[in-house]
Amino acid sequence: MTRTLSPLSVPYRVVERGGSIVFTAVVLSSGASAAFGPAGGVVGVALVGLALLALIAYEVAYYRRFEYDLGAETLDIRSGVISRRNREIPIRRVQNVDISRNVVQRFLDIAAVDFETAGGSETEASLRFVDFAEAKRLQREIGRLKRGVEGSEEGEPEPPADELFALTSRELALVGALSFDVRIPGLLFVLVSGSVPAVSSVVPSGAGIAVVAVGVVAVALAVLLVSWGAGAAAAILNYYGFRLTQVGDELQYERGLLRRYDGSIPLDKVQTLTVVDDPLKRYFGFASLRIETAGYAPGSGESGSEAAVPLARRDRVFALANRIESFGTPDFRRPPKRVRRRYAVRYLLVLGGLTALLYGVEAVTAGVLPWPPYAPVPLALLAPVAAHLKWRHRGYWLGERHLATRNGFLRRRIKVVPYYRIQTVIDSRTPFQRRWSVATVTADTAGSLSLVGSDAAAVDVADADADDLRATLATRLRESLAARRGWADVADAADAADVADAADAEEPVPAESDADGSTTNDAA
Repeated sequence: MTRTLSPLSVPYRVVERGGSIVFTAVVLSSGASAAFGPAGGVVGVALVGLALLALIAYEVAYYRRFEYDLGAETLDIRSGVISRRNREIPIRRVQNVDISRNVVQRFLDIAAVDFETAGGSETEASLRFVDFAEAKRLQREIGRLKRGVEGSEEGEPEPPADELFALTSRELALVGALSFDVRIPGLLFVLVSGSVPAVSSVVPSGAGIAVVAVGVVAVALAVLLVSWGAGAAAAILNYYGFRLTQVGDELQYERGLLRRYDGSIPLDKVQTLTVVDDPLKRYFGFASLRIETAGYAPGSGESGSEAAVPLARRDRVFALANRIESFGTPDFRRPPKRVRRRYAVRYLLVLGGLTALLYGVEAVTAGVLPWPPYAPVPLALLAPVAAHLKWRHRGYWLGERHLATRNGFLRRRIKVVPYYRIQTVIDSRTPFQRRWSVATVTADTAGSLSLVGSDAAAVDVADADADDLRATLATRLRESLAARRGWADVADAADAADVADAADAEEPVPAESDADGSTTNDAA
């Protein structure tokens, strides 16, 4: 049955877009008054009035000419005021159906619906806006159709929802306390470079080194405090009321305070599971879980959807991840110990380059820097420590049906990929890696994070191990695909037998080791 948008979408879209017209009105009125004198204000108001009338007429026409129809195999959308556009989206390609509502939309009981497909990170189609009940119906019915179940009748009870995770008030407070906006510290360089007058009030001109150091520390602490506050506020607004449930073979989630998100992800479309933590979370035994499908990675879509556990005890996160993909407990094999020297040399080269740059700035600007150019040199003492931590938190693991990789110290990511989800196995060796006889083996998937180089990667693996890993992944990929085809054939045969039996009866078919061989395990 053909349906249209909510009638309330017309006034909402007019008000939503009218803000730019109001701004334009102020500019036109001031410009017209200067050009035409007293009559200029009247001209500006008239132009704004015509623009508002044109906007209202366009939105009414957009509403009347927007239609959609959810069929058994496709979602058909017809839209366009001047240029008509007809889209036919196969139901089987729909990966995610995401619903979002801000405060005003919740008051009006309307919602925006985004349909994500397996074509990349962009939204395939959007409905702006429909009744919230209609949005939930679309989400529910598309899930039914993807499972091969006929559309539900009116009044049919919903499938039971199994709650997998719910964020408590204490956990929400921890999410905020452990969150940090990493973008704000980038302003630190600007603040302490002497280009912002605020630094002058903290570090007076002609001050000694001790005063300079105190001033720089004060500015740094202020920036860190603002970064923490911004990160905490964003996390609380983002994850308020987070709830993850399983309905049939789909994951459904709800989250958000000012803007509420409600999304679904089919379990059979999950590409990669990622357990994320940092030193602070690891110290207290917490971690986060992210779920990536072929449509998009969590948080990357326009809808802002994110099927992920923002924070929970580490064992709870791994238990949930194993419920989605039963991979067990990874036992990671670290890179050769000799690569720690490579990391240390890399850090020392960076410090050397930074020191040379500061000396160059000092020479050009005649001493404008608030610190001496050799200030980064003491950090060289930390290079071996940083190199060891980088090595310690890298590794890979080959399970019976899954590949797991681990990378990062300040932001560690453990990625779990089923073998049958691997699209391509990539063996890459930079000139520097070839010098150290190591390589990187990447398991490329259909997830959108692969576009930015965030696939599961075994980094700095010894050459011989890299060759074995590449061959093993290729073999297990073929075996897993063959096994899945076998299961599908068995299922099809069983379905055919059921149909035949029903026809005869005239009844309806009702689950780390170091390179030197020692073994450790800190994955769980």
